[in-house]
Amino acid sequence: MSHSSFRPLPAALLGAAALIASTLVHADPLSTVQMLREGGCGGVVPAAKPLRHSALLDRAAWQWAEGEPLAAATANLGYRGAASALHLSGPDAAIVADLRRSACSQVADRALQEVGLYQRGFDTWLVMISVPGAPSAAAAPTTTWLPPASANAYPSPGAPPVARDRGQMLATRVLDLVNEARARGARCGGQAFAPAAPLALSGTLGGVASGHALDMAQHNYFEHVDLAGHTPADRVRAVGYREALVGENIAYGPKSVEEVVQGWLDSPGHCANIMDPRFVELGIAWAPGQVGRLGLYWVMELAKPKA
Repeated sequence: MSHSSFRPLPAALLGAAALIASTLVHADPLSTVQMLREGGCGGVVPAAKPLRHSALLDRAAWQWAEGEPLAAATANLGYRGAASALHLSGPDAAIVADLRRSACSQVADRALQEVGLYQRGFDTWLVMISVPGAPSAAAAPTTTWLPPASANAYPSPGAPPVARDRGQMLATRVLDLVNEARARGARCGGQAFAPAAPLALSGTLGGVASGHALDMAQHNYFEHVDLAGHTPADRVRAVGYREALVGENIAYGPKSVEEVVQGWLDSPGHCANIMDPRFVELGIAWAPGQVGRLGLYWVMELAKPKA
């Protein structure tokens, strides 16, 4: 397994970068949901198993928060069943109180098995669904998720929901830049790489990248190992991808596809991941920082599946 990270920030902002890189854990509504399910709302309803956290439903929650109808947001990602959803607002303590007081029976529904969430400021959007409504492997989206933006602009907070073809276009732009570099060959620091075969986009890896980008943005940290202790390989395996090799590049700050890819190519470790001829698939996603963080969190997953 290999992974690299970079934060292309000017020297004047290095102090801020150190804060961004630190692990700042906020109260997590998802943990409260799991606790209420396992406890049966304090014994009022039957206990339920914890929900599986789904990167796809994170994307549905984000789209719902941006104005997409809930049914459309889940259907766009391949879900066929009806979703149960909550929009909670206020400080963490108020959200926990609302979940306990007025929404416990909803989140403790034993038919629900998957959950996604999106947080912005004091607002939290939760989307839950049962497995019969989950997308099959054939129905799962083949495009990666990227927040709305032009190819060279920072996305505004009120931008409209992402269209599937828009996400495909931006993901394809990343793929083109990466494959152009692989076709040329490159020197990554002191290591020379010969031209390598092109990579292919993977919707599965894109979903993993999306989940980690959102998690870092929502919880204000910048690490390959997430707050639950999961490595890039752990996250890839968790979605059923059988990997022979996994690599991950992350970045904080760049505002365009071109900037982040060039930054990775200019950094020996990131460049080596991109040029490694063993990798055959790529997933890419990014998410806007929150709570005063103005940069973008980028995640690129690179992998070779087992034969």
